[in-house]
Amino acid sequence: MNVTVFGATGGVGSQVVDQLRSRGHTVTAYVRNPAKVSIAWDENVTVVVGHLNDAEQIDRAVQGADAVISALGPSLDRKATGLPLIEGTRNIVEAMQRHGVRRYIGNGTPSVLDPREKPTWQTRLSTFMAKTFLRRAYDELLGMSEIVMTSELDWTIVRFLAPKDGPGAGRLRQGFYGHDRLGFNITRADIAAFTAGQIDDDRYIAAAPAISN
Repeated sequence: MNVTVFGATGGVGSQVVDQLRSRGHTVTAYVRNPAKVSIAWDENVTVVVGHLNDAEQIDRAVQGADAVISALGPSLDRKATGLPLIEGTRNIVEAMQRHGVRRYIGNGTPSVLDPREKPTWQTRLSTFMAKTFLRRAYDELLGMSEIVMTSELDWTIVRFLAPKDGPGAGRLRQGFYGHDRLGFNITRADIAAFTAGQIDDDRYIAAAPAISN
């Protein structure tokens, strides 16, 4: 498949691109800064340069895609202003709807509950911490998730709590808070592998599974 990846040069997004390439998919990588493009990317990766408020470039990146993965995440810089990821997500979803691209896979946080869940100490703690110390990022994540979850696309939002660098463990807990046993930490490599794997898996369509090591 041809998969368009947003946030393709980030800590998770760059590994999502590598995972997709290793699985035989072609990738269209939407990047803000071309200087961050990996020199390892080959002819199976098409790079489109643009910002998240550039609806025309986003449309160009989505056209011809079989699926879209968003590895976008909010800035944790206390000095950051605005809610650019909400506008960007809206532009992505609208481009998908125009071009008939139905499969959307994104990343999120347990601060946004899946409809089949009930709150636990983990979801309550993550929500409290985000609201108290990272309110702008929290508002962005909620806004992004709402746009996707009400879009009528075939969406999946992969949620996690504490991403870490390092090699993938390859062992994942997955499921829903209040029903399944889930931990805190997870490597970015494992997030990327699970996210990329949703391209070929319809188990979590219209769902927001949580994952941990």
